[in-house]
Amino acid sequence: MKSINLKGVMGKALLAFSLLFGIGIMSSMTAQAQYQNNGYGQNDRDRDRDWRRDRDRNRNRGGRNNDGYGDYGGSADLRQTALNAGFNEGKKSGRDDRNHNRRPDPTNHSEYQKGTKDYSSRLGDRYIYQRYFREAYEHGYADGYEGY
Repeated sequence: MKSINLKGVMGKALLAFSLLFGIGIMSSMTAQAQYQNNGYGQNDRDRDRDWRRDRDRNRNRGGRNNDGYGDYGGSADLRQTALNAGFNEGKKSGRDDRNHNRRPDPTNHSEYQKGTKDYSSRLGDRYIYQRYFREAYEHGYADGYEGY
């Protein structure tokens, strides 16, 4: 009678061990499935960490609005007016050069060289305006020349 009882206890212990071991294996597999290797030696967790680091680094670099343009000072109106005017003029010039099969050269246009389209003295310093304008002009020119 005692040997039957021992078999029952051993069976229950083995069953409990198997369940715990199985649960442990399954939870490990679930954790690994969340962070699969992306084929470049970097798993999703590392890639997400790197993306957050780069995002935070870029917030403190470049333009005030994280728009990829520099921060040269001046008022918000001066900056936005120059960026809008420069990008629009650059896009027109880029499209024109592409349509006439000219080699790409944004600095060869008088609008770029002057850099004062839509400028008004009420906005502030003309030199700062020109820096914003020319930077945006180059971006717009590239988009226009590529057909965007």
